[in-house]
Amino acid sequence: MGSHHRGPKEEVRALNAFIALSRATDCVESRTHAVMAEEGLTESQFGVLEALHHLGPLCAADLAKKVLRSKGNLTLVIANLERDGLVERTTRAEDRRYRTVALTGKGRKLMEKSFPRHARLVAKTMGALEPGELDELRRLCRKLGKAAAV
Repeated sequence: MGSHHRGPKEEVRALNAFIALSRATDCVESRTHAVMAEEGLTESQFGVLEALHHLGPLCAADLAKKVLRSKGNLTLVIANLERDGLVERTTRAEDRRYRTVALTGKGRKLMEKSFPRHARLVAKTMGALEPGELDELRRLCRKLGKAAAV
């Protein structure tokens, strides 16, 4: 079901595309969040663990950019992950203002177990699209994201 807006065609078209994108995102996310939920993690927590798993230790500012969260919001996420023993924060001796976040052994084991399951679930869910369609979807999403960020 599309928009019931009776405005100009370009607005109706844009609203219909936005509604379809939002609904598809909700459906895909509800399926792919299963692994996170099983581990008792929020989307933000899983995103932080995934970034650290693939990129290694990062400062909070770089981590915030990678997981598309504000540094303020990320502070609480990191604190909760640290409380649960999944990450650790270290301060650089030469600059005590600079703190690095890294996976602990427990966090690494969790990601080694859960990320492959998550990746398979994402691939299965996104398998509704052909390879060329996936590439086109990625291209269009990046184009939209860049335009909206301006």
